[in-house]
Amino acid sequence: MTGMSLDLNADVVALTEALVDIESVSQHEEVLADAIEVALTAIPHLEVTRIGHSLVARTDLGRPERVVIAGHIDTVPLNHNLPVRNDGDKLHGLGTCDMKGGVAVALRLAQTLPEPNRDVTFVFYEAEEIDDVYNGLGIVATQRPDLVEADFAILMEPSDAVVEAGCQGTLRVQVTARGERAHSARAWRGVNAIHGAAEILRRLGEYDARKPVIDGLEYHEGLNAVLISGGVATNVLPDECVVTVNYRFAPDTSEADALVFVKEFFDGFEVEVTDSAPGALPGLGTPAAKAFVEAVGGTVNPKFGWTDVARFTGLGIPAVNYGPGDPMLAHKQEEFVPIEQLRSCEATLRTWLGADE
Repeated sequence: MTGMSLDLNADVVALTEALVDIESVSQHEEVLADAIEVALTAIPHLEVTRIGHSLVARTDLGRPERVVIAGHIDTVPLNHNLPVRNDGDKLHGLGTCDMKGGVAVALRLAQTLPEPNRDVTFVFYEAEEIDDVYNGLGIVATQRPDLVEADFAILMEPSDAVVEAGCQGTLRVQVTARGERAHSARAWRGVNAIHGAAEILRRLGEYDARKPVIDGLEYHEGLNAVLISGGVATNVLPDECVVTVNYRFAPDTSEADALVFVKEFFDGFEVEVTDSAPGALPGLGTPAAKAFVEAVGGTVNPKFGWTDVARFTGLGIPAVNYGPGDPMLAHKQEEFVPIEQLRSCEATLRTWLGADE
């Protein structure tokens, strides 16, 4: 256990600054996880469990409804954006937006709400920003599914302090054009696979994105080449060219149907799946979700990226994204979070959980 400490009684802005200044790039979250564990275990109304570098803290008040409030504690790698900088209106620095501001809000609620009107499970988890196999929420849900059982979940992902419902699924495939090697001086003796990949790119260029409306929210699908590789040497016709394609599909489409679509779209080419994750339907019809949307002002936007709300949906738990910060700033060097959004998110959740500020 390290000597780092966090004061959960501090103002949410000061707490965010403290969290940001404890570096926690994915797979290097131990120092921050230790500090959070020390702080949480000192709170008498919470039962705390640690799995790896993920912490679960639960109230047990016998309330008829339980909500999960979750946030990841890791960040993408540094990009000359630490330590944190406070300009009076915004906090600048790595993780301010994605998503230590949201984590600070959740930690403040954990400390200061001993008797919420719903039982609350707080989850602070590792390794969200890297391959799914390392995802702390997934590991907790696999090893101790009882710890995350709930009626509703709020993921504190940056959403500009409004509800973003559901999320799109994601599918990555490698589409391969085959050819035959030959000396480039005798090109007619071979088949250039890179030239063959032009047909893959042509189809992508003509793709017409589907924009389904689900529960009143318009999602916008996307099908894009994101990587391309091919070539053997500068005097050899390549016999293989691989285009990596990312399909972002609306939550009314299953992973299986997404794959069928992609294979049909690239008919005539080899298609190999490298990564796939389902989307999540908005799930706004549950009483808890309706009450939460009303509490935050009624505005709901669709979520275009993939988040762990899909993991909660897979567990049968309706979930939404709600947190401070503009999601467009996530992973950017100039990342920041508005101070006003830190305060408003904390106040809104505090009111929803039964304690007016």
